[in-house]
Amino acid sequence: MKYIYREHAIARMFERDIFEEDVEDAIENGEIIESYLDDKPYPSYLTLKYCNNKPIHVVFATIQEANETIIITAYYPDKEKWSSDFKKRIRR
Repeated sequence: MKYIYREHAIARMFERDIFEEDVEDAIENGEIIESYLDDKPYPSYLTLKYCNNKPIHVVFATIQEANETIIITAYYPDKEKWSSDFKKRIRR
């Protein structure tokens, strides 16, 4: 699998001290908690993985025919906006 990091993802990862290894681990071994199947040009997904005991969310899209994964963004979820297990958004 080839990983392609969007400029936005690189900037956010740098700001948030998130490493490529953690992002790729989240994609390969994390739990998909949301699917955005209508996203264009490719469906995208939100995954959750704990890295160094911290939850990380990664948004990515997969281009199956090219065997590529596009990393859109990565962040540490805000506990004010997510459930205690970081799997569900808190609607207000």
